[in-house]
Amino acid sequence: MKTIRRYLYGEVLSSVSFVTLGFLALFFFFDLVDELRWVNQGGYQITQALMYVALAMPSHLYELFPITVLIGTIFVMASLAQSSEFTILRTSGLGPWMALRTLLVLGLAFVVTTFAVGDYVAPATERVAQLMKARYQGRLTTGQTGAWMKEKQDYSAYAVNIARMTPDGGMQKIRIFEFDNQGRMVSMTNAEQGRFNQDESWQLLQVHRSEFHNTDGERARVEPSNMAEYRWPTRISAEMASAALLKPDRMRTIDLFQYIQHLDANGQSAQSYEIEFWRKVFYPLSCLVMVVLALPFAYLHFRSGGIAAYVFGGVMAGISFFLLNNVFGYIGNLQNWTPWLVAASPGMIYSLLSLAAFGWLVLRR
Repeated sequence: MKTIRRYLYGEVLSSVSFVTLGFLALFFFFDLVDELRWVNQGGYQITQALMYVALAMPSHLYELFPITVLIGTIFVMASLAQSSEFTILRTSGLGPWMALRTLLVLGLAFVVTTFAVGDYVAPATERVAQLMKARYQGRLTTGQTGAWMKEKQDYSAYAVNIARMTPDGGMQKIRIFEFDNQGRMVSMTNAEQGRFNQDESWQLLQVHRSEFHNTDGERARVEPSNMAEYRWPTRISAEMASAALLKPDRMRTIDLFQYIQHLDANGQSAQSYEIEFWRKVFYPLSCLVMVVLALPFAYLHFRSGGIAAYVFGGVMAGISFFLLNNVFGYIGNLQNWTPWLVAASPGMIYSLLSLAAFGWLVLRR
């Protein structure tokens, strides 16, 4: 059985690698064409565009890997069936359950690879790519008003706005609105620049601060002040600020979880981030579903040249899974569905299809 497993693993790995490289080359070309519009703007040249597109490849690898696993495994299973090699393997003792266990072990390796790429490699390269692009274009920002965040402290509540972040991790155009427990504005702080300290605080530079005094029995007054530096204690970290500025699907799972905890603690909606968190939990497991879905193709009977239609069917199945995964995310966010159920539904649907195909084609026939 070791020889059989080694043979199957080698065939599947080589096929999945070939399909993955083909898809990545295609996405590299499309991304490069799209990125050419920024060339020669602010010192952003073709060399930087090539580097930016290359650094985006791990993110595409994470998104495509379950699909390429399905296509590559289907191709191997269908090829073995067409050449009658799988029939020989069956007569050598490779029963349906043994074949399923063999592919599931390989699927677990794909799960670990997908998780590692999505949780460690892709966020790191995405951050480097964004900072590199910002170095030549000048800033990292989202929309026209930047990122808004809220934080509750012991006796005050804060609304914080960051217009943009600099390539070195600093902040620009910061506004902090402070409210008391009755919802009245206590102060407003504007800073041209800021940076994150190590002791849960921000160091603000070129600060203009206005304090509003409106206590009972006193006439309302505004006390302005200008400071070169001002230390503001806060639990909003650099990762949380980046999360508000960048896409949540480019964050690590642990960073997403911490940001969700921060949003919940401050009464902000975290629905989209919760859906993305559970998607990152369940998405690598879809590799297991894909290898199970590909196994029944080894038990089909092919005519000469008929393998192309089944491989095309595998491509369509992979694309449909990718689309279904995105559609469920959008609908779940709009309808306020349970986040873990939204993220798990595409995998569960395809799991049922995989088990149904396995039971009908493999066990019954």
